[in-house]
Amino acid sequence: MGVAGPFPGYAGRPPGPVMDRDEADRALARLGAEHEAIETSLLALQDHAGRRLLEGADLTGVTKERWAATEQSITLLWGYFDAYAGAIDAAREIRARRRYPNRDDLLALTELLRGQGVTVASTAARPDPSITGPAKLSERFTLEELVTRMNELYARSLDMVVASDSVWSALPARIDLLAAELRRTRSLAHSVGVRPGEHPAGDDLESITHELATLRVQVISDPLAFWLPGPGSAAPGGGRPDTTRYDRAARALDDVRREIEAVLAVRQDAEQRLVHLRDLLSRADRTLAEARSARGEVLAKIAASEVPAVSGPPTALQERLATASEYRRHAQWHRLSPLLESLEREAEDELLRARESLSAVTAPLAVRAELRGRLDAYKAKVARHGLAEDPVLIERYDAARRMLWSAPCDLRVAGQAVLRYQEAVAELLDVRRTSAPEDRR
Repeated sequence: MGVAGPFPGYAGRPPGPVMDRDEADRALARLGAEHEAIETSLLALQDHAGRRLLEGADLTGVTKERWAATEQSITLLWGYFDAYAGAIDAAREIRARRRYPNRDDLLALTELLRGQGVTVASTAARPDPSITGPAKLSERFTLEELVTRMNELYARSLDMVVASDSVWSALPARIDLLAAELRRTRSLAHSVGVRPGEHPAGDDLESITHELATLRVQVISDPLAFWLPGPGSAAPGGGRPDTTRYDRAARALDDVRREIEAVLAVRQDAEQRLVHLRDLLSRADRTLAEARSARGEVLAKIAASEVPAVSGPPTALQERLATASEYRRHAQWHRLSPLLESLEREAEDELLRARESLSAVTAPLAVRAELRGRLDAYKAKVARHGLAEDPVLIERYDAARRMLWSAPCDLRVAGQAVLRYQEAVAELLDVRRTSAPEDRR
């Protein structure tokens, strides 16, 4: 239920000359309308849903302290209003005595409507000194001062009521919705074996459950602890609920839900991933076997060359793969999920290391093959230029070929022999190019 805005301000003039009849009638009409507006605002505050909730709640903390002060303010407000209404009734009674009021009537009306003609007893309300200043047995006000005092108390009381009601309207319902989602997630987690003490996500769900239960109790008992006043806002209820803890719990639940979904995905494609892992490890094993065989060939055929050692088969990964198969067989999806992820990474790395080992081991054979190819390429080039019968080239070719096609092969010496053959070919071709013009002449 809405609450009307602040009371209208008092528009009368300060005490001065005695009012005439018309001035008194206009002031009474204005004050009568003001009285109705004040009464409407007070009744709206009395019927406000937030105020009724505050009256029936078991409050704690800052809300309990402020509500105690607010109750005193509301009691004092009604006391002020009764005094204000009494002054209006007294003025109306004086005005009703005669159609044309005499000077004594006008003096009394002027004192009531403009002077400090309203006396308020403070003992009945017993207000907190922090609300109205030092305690007094009674106070005297002008009607303008009384309205100003009521406006201050009303705004402070309304601000507290609206802030509490805003928190209660926003947070408990959202917490309940998140708690329902939490229960569904816990049920799903239980179905895939994610439980507290057995999986981190299960521990997280337990922590979120405790946090939401604690948060709801605190929001209900101390709503003002979750209220952020608006910067520079003087309007009652200016601000917003503080949802920091709720948002943090919601994000944590989203993270857990994504992890549970990943576990569910593991349950759906576990067999396919296990087959892929077996294939990766089998390929790595075959590659390492090929590297070991190639290493023996290199040691037999290549001399004076350092050949790196080849590691054995990935038995540790094979054992972990067997463990993953056991997890799948016993539907331990929460354990299978992280194991498959780590196995997939390590199996890819193992296959890459096996390929690198094979490349490192066969590097000398690749160098020998490159030298053989280069030697044959230069021999073909010599034949195209008609130099195949040159004795120097024949001698150097035969020397390089014997080194490259014999075992063990010294790659360093063979490379120098191929280089000497290349240099001899280049030299003869250069001589032919320089002597060709003389032959034509």
